[in-house]
Amino acid sequence: MTNVRTAETVSAPMNTRRIATLTGWLMVVTFVTSIPAYFFFYAPVMDNPDLITGAGADPTASVALGAVLELVLIIANIGTAVVPYALFKRYSQSLALGYVTARLVECTFIAIGLLSLLVFVFMRQEGTAGTDAALGEALVAIHDRAFLLGPGIFAGVANGMILSYLMYRSRLVPRGMAMLGLIAGPVLVAAAIAIMFDVIERGSTVQGLATIPEFCWELSFGIYLIVKGFKPSPVIPDSLTEPGPVQRDGEFGVPMPRPGDGLVGNTPAVERQ
Repeated sequence: MTNVRTAETVSAPMNTRRIATLTGWLMVVTFVTSIPAYFFFYAPVMDNPDLITGAGADPTASVALGAVLELVLIIANIGTAVVPYALFKRYSQSLALGYVTARLVECTFIAIGLLSLLVFVFMRQEGTAGTDAALGEALVAIHDRAFLLGPGIFAGVANGMILSYLMYRSRLVPRGMAMLGLIAGPVLVAAAIAIMFDVIERGSTVQGLATIPEFCWELSFGIYLIVKGFKPSPVIPDSLTEPGPVQRDGEFGVPMPRPGDGLVGNTPAVERQ
């Protein structure tokens, strides 16, 4: 008789180790690409908007290299949300979808900032800016504000709030690590909002200190996934959680899985003949 998969197939087998490793490496790539682009390759233009007039050394090669790195950054950012989506949605479809959405919004602002500097270089090459550096200052300001909204606010929302809460709730990583993210995200967002209201200065010591917890959370999350992978954890999706017996795990109550649930990656699909 033909085997038919039924609705009881709640947790189809998946290679969680591979998902964890790929997600971890993508997270590391976001550091490798974003830091050199912002602090080194874009620095000549960011520090000297008057270069748009044609004065000084040509920043074309430097900005182009930074743009290539940020294109890779955009791909890696999206990958950190899309690659583990099938796994994350088993614990909370709304949080998994929210993480993908927040990452996409972050990448949109990164792309806006990237485009503004490419336009800067193009106008220098074409000589359309004349001798007025105001246009260069405007394009640099667009990049600056786009960076503030993207990696400044939405990175804190995506990685610092949504991802860390999902990890804390699912226990796919140690809860202490997830708690660091729960603290880091709001701190990063608060610092960015403070800059918007001119309470603190961009690039100030306060902003640097506010960035450290988020930096540590994201990097430790990526390295942990590469080295150890996701921890085994009962699959209790939002839509499948029902009132009933509770299995105690220390001081936390974990709802008993329904038939077909189990540890991620360890439960075969249910088949009927």
